[in-house]
Amino acid sequence: MNQAVATDPISTCTIPTQQAEQLQGQLLDIQKAQRMAEFFSSLGDANRLRILSLLAEEELCVGDLAAIVEMSESAVSHQLRTLKSMRLVSYRKQGRHVFYRLQDHHVLHLYQAVAEHLDEV
Repeated sequence: MNQAVATDPISTCTIPTQQAEQLQGQLLDIQKAQRMAEFFSSLGDANRLRILSLLAEEELCVGDLAAIVEMSESAVSHQLRTLKSMRLVSYRKQGRHVFYRLQDHHVLHLYQAVAEHLDEV
């Protein structure tokens, strides 16, 4: 049976060539990996995560978000722009007010999964 030998000289692990080829076919595409890294990087800010935690509960306007997280409306708006550019939040206008919510159920599930994982540790 053909074996694919790891290139790391310290490693003694080998897998069959066919299995290595199958895994290589499952390897994350470099462009998608880059987009995912940027996505996760955008979540690397505690204030953005605090805002997401509120939006996971309900739709809120900038003023209410700012009051709850004790930040200026300008700072909250800046964070929301970043979240919006990463398609994590969306908004709707009602008169002079802009209400933000999580973009879709995928964002909610991602948030909930990470929160649950950290609670288990």
